[in-house]
Amino acid sequence: MALNGNKVLIYLNGTAIASCKSCEVQTDCGVIEVASASEQVWQQFIAGRKTWAATAGFLILANADVQKLLQVGQTVTLKFKGRDGADTTGVSGTAIIRTCRITSSQGNLVQGSFAFQGTGALAAPTT
Repeated sequence: MALNGNKVLIYLNGTAIASCKSCEVQTDCGVIEVASASEQVWQQFIAGRKTWAATAGFLILANADVQKLLQVGQTVTLKFKGRDGADTTGVSGTAIIRTCRITSSQGNLVQGSFAFQGTGALAAPTT
């Protein structure tokens, strides 16, 4: 069965981010061009190093939430798993908070977002 977006949570240092309304996780792999004795016209590549990043959108619930802007540059542990999933499911890794953005406009809810840059592996639990 497919999961609804509200069933996937992002945990910041073990605590679900309050009122997290969206999250996106992306993994990428670099490529390295290799020379080929048998192919002179087409480029050939091998897989390079991997990287990952994530974003999370949230609602600003209190005046103190504005201070989340000060968390930029901190290194945190992130865990992505289903709301009802066991701790042995999902993936986790260490990331640096690259960006914190707060958007407010008259007549709308104040929203925030984090952008995380993974540092090291994004991995499944070992136990």
